[in-house]
Amino acid sequence: MSELEEITMHITDRISSLQRMLELSTDVIPQNRLKKFGQEVFVLEGLLYEFEKCVGRQHDHLKHLQELEGTFQKDLEDMQHLKEKMPAHMPRRKLPAVEPAPSQNGAAMELQPRQQENVRKTNKSQIKEMEFISMPEFESIPQYMKGRLTYSQLNAAVESINRALAGKYKILHQSVKTLNNHSRRLYQRFKEEETKNTKGQYFVVEADIREFAEIKVDKRFQGILNMLRHCQRIREQRGGGLTRYVLL
Repeated sequence: MSELEEITMHITDRISSLQRMLELSTDVIPQNRLKKFGQEVFVLEGLLYEFEKCVGRQHDHLKHLQELEGTFQKDLEDMQHLKEKMPAHMPRRKLPAVEPAPSQNGAAMELQPRQQENVRKTNKSQIKEMEFISMPEFESIPQYMKGRLTYSQLNAAVESINRALAGKYKILHQSVKTLNNHSRRLYQRFKEEETKNTKGQYFVVEADIREFAEIKVDKRFQGILNMLRHCQRIREQRGGGLTRYVLL
């Protein structure tokens, strides 16, 4: 039972008690009953005062709830707006790989030799990409390193590097015979830039970024590369007059 309901019951009981006293009284009310009547009225006044205070508290509580409702509604609208305007480069949670469904006899489905060969070809053609920077990672970058660079601008640079990686390794995964003259020259350069330390690694150089991403590799971009090193996305490998940016 709420506080307001409890006080209301007390007031109702006191009023009922006063009514019974008046009904039982004659034209002349004895002194002792008059005194009792006055006590009941005094108690009733106290209950009415408590009732008013309780109503005031309930009113304040209702006002607070209405303010909270307005705040939650605004937050909901903001979240909906963010959902609709979410950048394409926003990091997404990767879903776990789906295991093949078992056959009716309970054994796992086996791939036929031709299917296995197709899987190997598909895996070979898959190109590693740099993961986008999350907001906590961006906030962990020292301010002197970020300068005026925004979160969106940093991830736009990540997207440019991924385009360079895709362009480079798409050529490397093709047969030389299928390439045109320009792609063959690029293929030859890619191979010359590889070393024993880059074997099995994905990397780009400044020329790759200029070739495929079509962005300026200037002082500002060098600062972005420093931030990507800070976030453990790349590491530098120098040699032969080149700086290779190797994906981690």
